[in-house]
Amino acid sequence: TQVDGQANVAIHVLQGERELAKDCRSLARFDLRGVPPMSAGMPRIEVKFLIDANGILHVSAREQRSGKEAEIQVQPSYGLTDEQVEGMILESFDNAEEDFRRRQLIEARNEAATIVAALDKGKKSPAWGKLTTDEKKQIAKMEKALAAVNAEDDYQAIRKAIDALNQVTMRLAELMMDTAVSTVLKGKTMDQADVGEGPTAPHPVSKAEFE
Repeated sequence: TQVDGQANVAIHVLQGERELAKDCRSLARFDLRGVPPMSAGMPRIEVKFLIDANGILHVSAREQRSGKEAEIQVQPSYGLTDEQVEGMILESFDNAEEDFRRRQLIEARNEAATIVAALDKGKKSPAWGKLTTDEKKQIAKMEKALAAVNAEDDYQAIRKAIDALNQVTMRLAELMMDTAVSTVLKGKTMDQADVGEGPTAPHPVSKAEFE
């Protein structure tokens, strides 16, 4: 999930050998609805694929924490010839290096967006007020550096900037976790503590120990 409290998750079923969805064949779309409100990134979605004896593809999606589940049957309107399948495989080989680079760039930018969103949330928490002026300046500096490289096509530079921002926000994450633990000890849940998710927040495993 991308935002706090997201109740629906869109599932897109594709066929193909390429790294990016836009280069593959779309088979079906369906929504997993009724996911209980959680912090962004907390829901764990398990997707299963099963082809029955009639050649019909069954795709199911299940949120592991709540048990909410949805399923769809995919009956292709047309099949692929052996030549088409071979062509798809050869095309994936020809474009493998560029596809992989583009995928890494997209994933790096997505991670950058996640850490910035988590940081914005952290700035609104009581923990932010406990940081020193120098710590806040360092965070602002690294956040600005990440924004600058994020506009470019160098995924390695983006990863490096993410690591740098992670490093300077480590104490903020620790303070947020301390606040969350104190809240739990007072009888509230971790979600009520509004800890958040992402690289600047405590690891989901740490949260699970107190739920």
